[in-house]
Amino acid sequence: MDRPEGSPQGGTTRTLLLVDDEENILRALRRVFRRDGYRILATTSPREALGWLEREPVGVIVSDQRMPEMSGVQFLSEVRERHPDTVRIVLSGYTELEAVTEAINRGAVYKFLTKPWDDELLRRNIAEAFRQYEMAAENARLARELRAANEELRRINEELEERVERKTRELAVNIRSLRIAQEVLEHLPVGVVGIDDEGAVVVANQAAMEHLAPGGVLVGLPAEAVLPAEAAELYRDFVADRRGTAVLADGSRLVASPMGPPEAPRGVVLVLLGGED
Repeated sequence: MDRPEGSPQGGTTRTLLLVDDEENILRALRRVFRRDGYRILATTSPREALGWLEREPVGVIVSDQRMPEMSGVQFLSEVRERHPDTVRIVLSGYTELEAVTEAINRGAVYKFLTKPWDDELLRRNIAEAFRQYEMAAENARLARELRAANEELRRINEELEERVERKTRELAVNIRSLRIAQEVLEHLPVGVVGIDDEGAVVVANQAAMEHLAPGGVLVGLPAEAVLPAEAAELYRDFVADRRGTAVLADGSRLVASPMGPPEAPRGVVLVLLGGED
């Protein structure tokens, strides 16, 4: 079957609730809306209609005003309290205009249509009511998605802030540890010289400077150019065949070892020991 005029593009069924205490009015309304493809619920009892609304996803309600159980305005006011998203329409005579106008002003009723009705005008009004209902439902859906997206963004930001805070604490600990390690290295009772894999001196503590280059400079210069001859020779020998010990002229012992893990050294460490060790 072709999609009826005014039905949603996605194919969702539009449910229309008709409430009138006259059966012949309900039959006539059914005939009017038959071609529009609505799912139609019809009853002569407003109280029965309220029960249906608890179970059925109704979009638009068309109610008579003058009914024995309760007036259309009373019925639709109660509907507004329980199901505010529905679009509520009164279809009645001009004699009830004042009461219905008051209900419209209070928001209980979306529109007032008169009896007798024009079929095509009535159909257009109901189609427009469903468009209003679906637009409001879509806006509500988008608002929920936006709230969910904002909540997810807030959660992600909190996680990022927590990670940054944790990393900042770790970095502070690492910096403090590095400073302490530098202090320890600087004041070791033995000399330590670090030479990178390009042959430049990158580390030389106080004891090394006093013994190997008193008053001079080691860090940043080529090891073979600035170290004493015995130390430079030990460095060359260690790089060539991993021989790791030499004795300096003053009897001190110089020991070479890889800088970094043995399987992937990043240079050479020379450790200056006293002559008696």
